[in-house]
Amino acid sequence: MNRTIYCLPGRGGRLATGLGEGLSSRGFNVTGRETVGDFRSLAFQEQIDIVAEDLRTRFWHEDARVIANSFGAYLFLHAQAQMEPYVGKVLLLSPIVGEFSNEDSLMNFSPPRAGRLQELIREGNYPAPNECEIHVGDQDWQSVPGNVIAFGTRLGLKVIVVPGAGHMLSKDYVGSVLDRWLS
Repeated sequence: MNRTIYCLPGRGGRLATGLGEGLSSRGFNVTGRETVGDFRSLAFQEQIDIVAEDLRTRFWHEDARVIANSFGAYLFLHAQAQMEPYVGKVLLLSPIVGEFSNEDSLMNFSPPRAGRLQELIREGNYPAPNECEIHVGDQDWQSVPGNVIAFGTRLGLKVIVVPGAGHMLSKDYVGSVLDRWLS
């Protein structure tokens, strides 16, 4: 089994904390892109190109594993859009799949190319990864569960909706997912 995982944390995330720490504590090597510093300051297309190149050159085999969270999942999904269907296993946690808003908190977010993924899917041109599992909280206003379910359904991807969870899935829940997914 390959003991190195390619990880893309959420905006402002580091590889040694949170998800990366959980992977390391399970005996896996964690590599990928932190969404801070120099990488974060790059243009969105440059970020996507780097992720796609990382995957093509070092993680393009059936034993490869990619885990992406929130905005990191958005980066992965856009990188996937410019490649053949990814051949390894993919786990997406609370993925951003487009723009979102919350009327109660008056918060909204429109990521770069907010409608691009849906446009590619509508046209039948999105190359879905071969094996992908998605987890989203039923109260997540950033990864709107209805949007994530529709996204996964159109691509034939497994989507698990976590009752009572928001955008930050609990450490216990993610830990149990990792234990199963990594075995």
